[in-house]
Amino acid sequence: MKNPVSSSSADLVATRVLAQLLDRLDQSTAPVGAEQYRAVARLLSNELHDIKPDGRLNALLQAHPAMAELYENLNYQYAGLCRSSLDSSLAAERQARQAIERAMRQPKEGTSSGKI
Repeated sequence: MKNPVSSSSADLVATRVLAQLLDRLDQSTAPVGAEQYRAVARLLSNELHDIKPDGRLNALLQAHPAMAELYENLNYQYAGLCRSSLDSSLAAERQARQAIERAMRQPKEGTSSGKI
């Protein structure tokens, strides 16, 4: 592992390449092997562990969604879901609530609506 000194441009080259690769694997329509995905994520995790947070890292995180999600998961204990969009979280919660309400309104299978 590298020493966590400053993140020079040369230090970020490997990080950028791994971030691009993780994005490709994450967005692939073809099946991706779990071990391949884990290997790339592990290498990128090691890079992220060694990088000093600065503007260049933030630019990479904004440009690479899979890397941003990995970074957030690695740093969850310190900041929670700080990089997740609150709007998308709220929209997902609303959709889940609406789906639950629709399911609760539907008649149960095996019951008849007529009286005997």
